[in-house]
Amino acid sequence: MTRPAFYALRVGGWRDYVNLLHPPYTVWHLSYVILGSAAAPVVHPDRVAGSLLAFFLAVGIAAHALDEAHSRPLQTGIPKATLLIVAGAALVGALGIGVTAVFTISPWALPLVLFGGLIVPAYNLEWGGGRFHSDTWFALSWGAFPAFVGYWANAERLEVPAVVIAAACLVLSAAQRVLSTPTRRLRRAATAVSGSIAFKDESVQLLSMPALLETPERALQLLSLGIPLLAVSWLLSRAYG
Repeated sequence: MTRPAFYALRVGGWRDYVNLLHPPYTVWHLSYVILGSAAAPVVHPDRVAGSLLAFFLAVGIAAHALDEAHSRPLQTGIPKATLLIVAGAALVGALGIGVTAVFTISPWALPLVLFGGLIVPAYNLEWGGGRFHSDTWFALSWGAFPAFVGYWANAERLEVPAVVIAAACLVLSAAQRVLSTPTRRLRRAATAVSGSIAFKDESVQLLSMPALLETPERALQLLSLGIPLLAVSWLLSRAYG
């Protein structure tokens, strides 16, 4: 049986909860918070930590739990009721951190908190007939938004660097989607692969599931490692600069 994702452990027991976190992708998207924070003129470690925790709860746990409850992409055996409880508790925790920011940083955090609280169920439960479950909303919500929040939480104002770093993370998320969408479809929907590729040197490469998955998933693995390293190195350079 083909695993539903390149990082998925064997289905069952505690492994289902590890799979639920989509570890490489969760770390990847949390890196956008760090990149946004590192781009700010002033870095507040407590705000970076708070932003990371909020996005881990909202994206790493709540969004993924709702996604699994809605369509079972990881094929876990976690009961739907459990998934909904986990998602609700995590989202409440994330919103609690956001509300704290409203009172301790600025009331202007409120629109960001409201957007974050709405986009998690809207995207993962496919509200509006799936209107929000698109490549565009993925890039905006899980790429641009974390970076923008990371910047704003530290700078407390909208500046050109905030827009540029948000745009960069939007593009990175769009690239992730280009690579991950066909591989997900192959792993979760394909039943057979056949055919071959003939080259000018008269060699022939037989098509197979592993062959079709190898290049895009290798790229995803490298990016899921490289982007967090880039984010952490930039933040450390700010701390020691």
